[in-house]
Amino acid sequence: MRVLSRVPVAAALACLALAVSDPIPGARAQAPAHAATAQAEPLTIVTAKGPKRFDVEVMRDDAGRSRGLMFRRHMAPDHGMLFDFERDEPVTMWMKNTYLPLDMVFIRRDGTITRIAADTEPLSTAIIPSGSPVLAVLELNAGVAAKLGIQPGDRIEHPMFKAR
Repeated sequence: MRVLSRVPVAAALACLALAVSDPIPGARAQAPAHAATAQAEPLTIVTAKGPKRFDVEVMRDDAGRSRGLMFRRHMAPDHGMLFDFERDEPVTMWMKNTYLPLDMVFIRRDGTITRIAADTEPLSTAIIPSGSPVLAVLELNAGVAAKLGIQPGDRIEHPMFKAR
């Protein structure tokens, strides 16, 4: 998954028009199939059905947020990727060069889930907006949120949400 922009949706549409036309067609397709991964950190989602634990890679810089899960073909069922945007603002995501269908969980500063974009379409350039200011986005394999009963209003437990 790649972060398209950390700007309002209207500006993101303009960015999308530029991003869709790569200056060197096919250049991104030559990127390594398995980019280097960050060390996994524990994360818990507290749901009405009880806590659900995951190991997540945390993307804390622009390079990591831009690369995300692009070009990967597999992610373990209890793993995910957490994008730290460092400040609260509306964000937009897309699935360009991302082969895995994903559930995107949008998270407020206090760790509360505000929105879930379920079963996003692989390789799509469609914009997926947060809908409100968020601090982070958690990507899980598609269908995990529904299977585990993860819903808006549930809380994420991770040091990112305690340190702010």
